[in-house]
Amino acid sequence: MGKFRRATAVLTTAALTLALAACTDDRPTTEDAARTLAEGLARLDVGQSAFTSVEASEVTGELATITEGFGPGAPKVTVAGVEETGEDSATATLDYVWDLDDTDSDWTYSTTADLTRVEDVWQAAWDPALFVPNLLPDEKLTLTSVPGDRGDITGAGGEVLVTERPVIRVGIDKTGVPDAQWAASARALATLLELDPAAYEEQVAAAGAEAFVVAVVLRDDATRTVTDAQIDAVPGALRQADTLELAPTRTFARELLGSVGEATEELVEQSDGALRAGDVTGLGGLQLQHNDQLAGTPGLSVGAAPVADPGTPSQTLFTKAAVDGTDLATTLDPRLQGLGEQVLADEPSASSIVAIRPSTGEILAAANGPGSEGLQTALLGQYPPGSTFKVATSLALLRKGFTPESPTECTEEVSVDGRTFNNASTYPVQFLGTIPLLETFAQSCNTGFISARDEISQADLAAAATDLGIGVESRIGTPAFFGSVPTEAEGTAHAAAMIGQGEVLVSPLGLATMAASVGAGSRVTPTLLAAGESTELDPGSESAAATEAPSGDATPSAGESEAPPSAFTADESATLRTLMSAVVEQGGARLLQDVPGDPVLAKTGTAEFGSETPPRTHAWVVALQGDLAVAVFVEEGELGSTSGGPLMQAFLTGAATG
Repeated sequence: MGKFRRATAVLTTAALTLALAACTDDRPTTEDAARTLAEGLARLDVGQSAFTSVEASEVTGELATITEGFGPGAPKVTVAGVEETGEDSATATLDYVWDLDDTDSDWTYSTTADLTRVEDVWQAAWDPALFVPNLLPDEKLTLTSVPGDRGDITGAGGEVLVTERPVIRVGIDKTGVPDAQWAASARALATLLELDPAAYEEQVAAAGAEAFVVAVVLRDDATRTVTDAQIDAVPGALRQADTLELAPTRTFARELLGSVGEATEELVEQSDGALRAGDVTGLGGLQLQHNDQLAGTPGLSVGAAPVADPGTPSQTLFTKAAVDGTDLATTLDPRLQGLGEQVLADEPSASSIVAIRPSTGEILAAANGPGSEGLQTALLGQYPPGSTFKVATSLALLRKGFTPESPTECTEEVSVDGRTFNNASTYPVQFLGTIPLLETFAQSCNTGFISARDEISQADLAAAATDLGIGVESRIGTPAFFGSVPTEAEGTAHAAAMIGQGEVLVSPLGLATMAASVGAGSRVTPTLLAAGESTELDPGSESAAATEAPSGDATPSAGESEAPPSAFTADESATLRTLMSAVVEQGGARLLQDVPGDPVLAKTGTAEFGSETPPRTHAWVVALQGDLAVAVFVEEGELGSTSGGPLMQAFLTGAATG
């Protein structure tokens, strides 16, 4: 009897187990369906989900249309929870996170998906609002960058150099004139604005029938020569008031400051997603190199627009406020910068004037003439300095025991390893023979310096140049070339280096730094940005400097190298000042005697280049007056005294009397 009961119990337990197994529901759960839907929405491909009234492929197609051209791509989608509302119905809450930019401010929201079980398959009800709240059928997402107020660029004393100034956009409004008149109006407006009529006519013809085709943007100030009445007289012409970040004049420090406008295709590609087509950004110079500081952080606006007209959003879905940019303070003196450009205005070849305050190293002017054609000659030019380099050569000789009275041999010519070196064709014959170093310097006797080549090595010469700031890299807030002097050279190469030829290269900034060091009595480190400003350049902006630099073998620097401490002393400075004074008193810069104010000290220079006979020449002058050091450069000049001298005289006179 006991055995029978045990057998019955075992059979009963087995039957119960089979019954429970038969009742277990292994169909997909609402959680599974919600998770699959969320994963598909995050991929913009919901092929693994089912929908109540539309095929999954159609939903995937709609998602592609909704997000086409929307920069962030796809959102992160997770299931926040699922609530069963009936035996075969449920509601899933989905959380969305869109990473719109590289900040921590994301676009987040939640939507709900209604789920219905049909024949053991959970199906979702599709509506565009499931993907984005309030999104309507046949709408797509748009993303617009909303710039904040851009910071100004200021100069010495906080004077504003670049700020928003009024402009007018002038063009043809094709809706304001019959289509038969488009061509004639385009030509008439182009002629008025001194543009190419054929090119503008073609531009107008290619634009849409309702387009406003901008021909030019004009400063709306006293410099505007085209009047409102003249513009309005052209059928279909339209004037639109606007503002742009502009300097005081069209040419003011243009190469240095740069400009602001819509990002170029190249900048968009280089930005790694930080810039989009239509974004306003710095396009060159300081505006590009310090764009992050000046521009701040742009805001964003996510909108919904009709698929058929994506350029006209019908509703705003999300906004992020912009963070305004901050000002960038420079050391530029607006008066001296403008004066430099005025002095160079009639010089046809590339030219520049750089002015530095020796006591502080502040760059007060970095002016380029129109002949530079947009290149940054002042800071990035690479040229042999010619006889202006005799300042460094003289310093090297002083360190070997020379004094201003030490005799030198100034002959008509000197031969080194078969190469003949001469003086300038205008060299005064009365100063040939054995003359003191002071006279050799004042008259710029090439042969006198070359005859002393065995007294100093090339390393001595390079060290003297370095102690005066030539070739010493420094962070000034924009790429610059500071000079290059070889440390090893013999024979003709060393002889040429003694007079600033051969492989010796400088920029106008480099020579102004040399003159400033003589004025300060110690090596000067130039600076363009005011104290407290970061001299670091925005990533990628350094490469733009290559397109702004005149051709040369050396590489412009945006950084700072470890230079040996300068051994330059106040006593050495005093002797060099004596030599430079003699150039004005009795040498090639006597025209500077008439400059009002403190006595002027100077050195002229002429550097040969090219393969022509006779060779072409660069013209240089460096000068000191009080707490002002100036370098003048003319790429295609005659002599430093005749081509550069009058420009230096005009600049120093204007600086003293302005």
